[in-house]
Amino acid sequence: MGTLFFYIFIIIACSWIVWKGGGLLEASSEQLAAYYRLPPLVQGTIITAVGSSFPELAATVLSTSIHGKFNLGVAAIVGSAIFNILVIPGISGLVVKRMPTDIMLIYKDVQYYVISVAVLMIAFALAVIYYPVDSSSFNITGEMNRWIALIPIIFYGLYLFIQSMETRDFRRNIEKMEVLGVDKATINVGKEWGKLLLSLVLIIGSVEGLVSGAIFLGEYFNTPDFIWGVTIIAGATSIPDAVVSIKIARKFQGSVSLGNVLGSNIFDLLVAVPIGVLIAGTATINFTIAAPLMLFLVIITVILFIFLRTNLALLRWEAIVLLSLYAFFVVWMVLETVGITSFVIKQ
Repeated sequence: MGTLFFYIFIIIACSWIVWKGGGLLEASSEQLAAYYRLPPLVQGTIITAVGSSFPELAATVLSTSIHGKFNLGVAAIVGSAIFNILVIPGISGLVVKRMPTDIMLIYKDVQYYVISVAVLMIAFALAVIYYPVDSSSFNITGEMNRWIALIPIIFYGLYLFIQSMETRDFRRNIEKMEVLGVDKATINVGKEWGKLLLSLVLIIGSVEGLVSGAIFLGEYFNTPDFIWGVTIIAGATSIPDAVVSIKIARKFQGSVSLGNVLGSNIFDLLVAVPIGVLIAGTATINFTIAAPLMLFLVIITVILFIFLRTNLALLRWEAIVLLSLYAFFVVWMVLETVGITSFVIKQ
């Protein structure tokens, strides 16, 4: 029992460190984005999103390279993507009551995010079709190799190309830096890069504690690792995304806030998951577990798309719906754990 309380303390402490690291990361990335004259939407979808997604990337790398549990990292990323889509816009919508967005975000980033989900599912399917692994009749598994892992990474390269074109067009429309209200001379770029690197170091150390804690809880309660990955690790590693997005939303920059959420999820699905495979060489994919979770991710993304497109804003009642859907997801995972439902866990 003493060991259980110790690991619970580790999880709480590491979550707090992730939160502090996320706050430091948000401040430094905002200054760097201003220094390098990036458009606000690109700041949200690339700079801030990639930085705040570092915990998820660390979770995949550490769970694969140190603990040999690739599926735990995948569960953390999928759970984080669900958390990002439902909880972060939900809380942001409640805070500002009406969070406006723009048509470019809806038709470019939301739709590219849907494509990202489809690309990762295709990569999983290719692993199952071409490199099947002997398994029980209840689970369909396949081996994902480095060549398959390159497919989503290539699609992320396309996403970066699209955003670079937007940055180029944005800079062409700016004749002077003062138009942005930013004086580059007031920004110590070396100091900001140092703060950014420090935040990443804090996040790496704390995520290792979260991964170790999740593995212990799985063994202690005799439950699958992925259950703790898709809930505990996912929620804790999403704290930087939540901190960044909610702060931005309170400044009434809804598009940037949502851009951070979408950009973070795109990075998680197209980069963080494949990185684990590139490190390990190969990884076994349990398609039986991945398919229902990815389907749920698609459904909630479509719901968010409808909400945003209807009024070009996220309204308060819509935010409540998103939070209610996340509560449903957590209850569903609990039911799977105790064996009442078996859509994900096949006995």
